[in-house]
Amino acid sequence: MANQHVTPHPDGGYQVIAEGASRAKKRFPTQIEAIAAGREIAKKQQVELIIHNKEGQIRDKDSYGNDPFPPRG
Repeated sequence: MANQHVTPHPDGGYQVIAEGASRAKKRFPTQIEAIAAGREIAKKQQVELIIHNKEGQIRDKDSYGNDPFPPRG
């Protein structure tokens, strides 16, 4: 399974798109809605959710699978 990205959509709003995919899984009018949907997909697939800001830069990451760098302790 591929990591999921929440990115701005070129036509407005935000999209949830799998890493390496050419088309969005889903589109949403707000980033909050896209993050919620992306989080559910990432949890089900046990992959990472990568959230991008309006400029397309990564602003946050959440891991729901096999984290290569788990926290110690």
